[in-house]
Amino acid sequence: MSSSSSDEKIPTPDGIDMSKMPPGQKRTLKRAIGGSALGNAVEWFDYGVYSYVSVYIASTFFPGEWGVALTFATLALSFVFRPLGGLILGPLGDKVGRQHVMVLTIIMMTVPTTLIGILPSYATLGAFAPILLLLCRMVQGFSTGGEYGGAAVYMAESAPDKRRGFCGSFLEMGTLAGTASAALVCTILLVVVGSDGMEAGWWRLPFLLTLPLGAIALWLRMKLDEPEAFSQTTSKQQANRKPFRDLFTGYKKQIVMLMAFVVLLNIGQYMVLTYMPTYLSGILGHSEVTSNFMLVGLLAAMIVVVSPLGRLTDSIGRKPVLYTSAIGFIVLSVPAFMLMHAEGRFLQFLGLGIIALLQVMMQSCVSATLPAIFPTQVRFSGFAIGYNISTAIFGGTTAAVNTFVIQTTGFDLFPAVYLVGAGIIGLIGIHFFNETAGRPIDGDTPPGSEDEELAQMGYELIGFNDNDDDDDSTADSDAGAGWHR
Repeated sequence: MSSSSSDEKIPTPDGIDMSKMPPGQKRTLKRAIGGSALGNAVEWFDYGVYSYVSVYIASTFFPGEWGVALTFATLALSFVFRPLGGLILGPLGDKVGRQHVMVLTIIMMTVPTTLIGILPSYATLGAFAPILLLLCRMVQGFSTGGEYGGAAVYMAESAPDKRRGFCGSFLEMGTLAGTASAALVCTILLVVVGSDGMEAGWWRLPFLLTLPLGAIALWLRMKLDEPEAFSQTTSKQQANRKPFRDLFTGYKKQIVMLMAFVVLLNIGQYMVLTYMPTYLSGILGHSEVTSNFMLVGLLAAMIVVVSPLGRLTDSIGRKPVLYTSAIGFIVLSVPAFMLMHAEGRFLQFLGLGIIALLQVMMQSCVSATLPAIFPTQVRFSGFAIGYNISTAIFGGTTAAVNTFVIQTTGFDLFPAVYLVGAGIIGLIGIHFFNETAGRPIDGDTPPGSEDEELAQMGYELIGFNDNDDDDDSTADSDAGAGWHR
């Protein structure tokens, strides 16, 4: 295949050595990785900052004994709007394209996050101050309902089939880098200005830094084209005009097993990335600086291993790695948290490391696994809706649930028990996944399913009514539908 300096898209053979890609195609893939990962990094930079400065947000907007709990409850309430964002932005991505929605979500994420940095305090505005904080988090939650789904789907559809795990791991690297950057910025700021300085208003600075980061992500996304998997599908037929209907009439099983898996994914993710700073300082008694630096080191290690793990799933498959992670959470969560309570920094860090390793194993291939559950025409809808409903119920509430249970019962090991329960649910979802490593995902049937096998054998799914009319004639015309040669 000859080299080219243009941005023209060139079909990628399965298993191509990406170092030998033509320059134009390599540039396109790098833009896809950069535009997707940086937007994800901005999202998690915000979540990380909110967690690391939660004590100061509490004193600013929720003075009183329950300030920290109310601060995390505000975060949890904002997650209620993630499913709404998924219900609207997911089908929109299947109708008008992935890139347009990704541009919209980065704008809707950046603006309210920046505004948090300039909101007046409770002392200045009274009860309206926490209401404004909640409004900002609601808009951010709505946008996130389409952000991660859009970025993961775009990345999965842009990557070579046999390198999807490796390419998708960079999206999760953005998650970890955004969180690590938040921890580093907040910790350095705390060292420089001290607790009194943070209390005086310096906690606002990290939120303001979101504006230039979001602007760079927006610039990258404006230069992206639609991925070939989506373009090829829409060139054969019009973009799906009713993805919501098609999703819930044909792919309920896929939605349920995705939601079950996401219970584990997000409880683990929000446990490590947003709640752990509070646990280390509030429960284990570490100083803020010590706990933050421990997590920065942990996140740095996760960043180092996430891409090699993603590459490994391209070789041995996604399910062996996911099974190992889920079983590990079931068996090792309680011992790991007991180590965190032990005397000695090494044992505490070992306990943290066990949870982090199990989590990064999942994260390494999640953005390659979950989009491949659905066919192209409903992929964005299925991912965004299923992922965000599960996240709203279990992910966004993780910090609030742990804080409330520990504060009311004194049971410090509750987070470990919570992870064990999540591991059991996640394991059930993983069991029903199809193995999709190395398979193309540009068809109109779920990769790895019996329908895909029939399609590859030359059968065609015909007889379904694709008209926009929702009258009774649809059921009659579908009566003889099925697979035919």
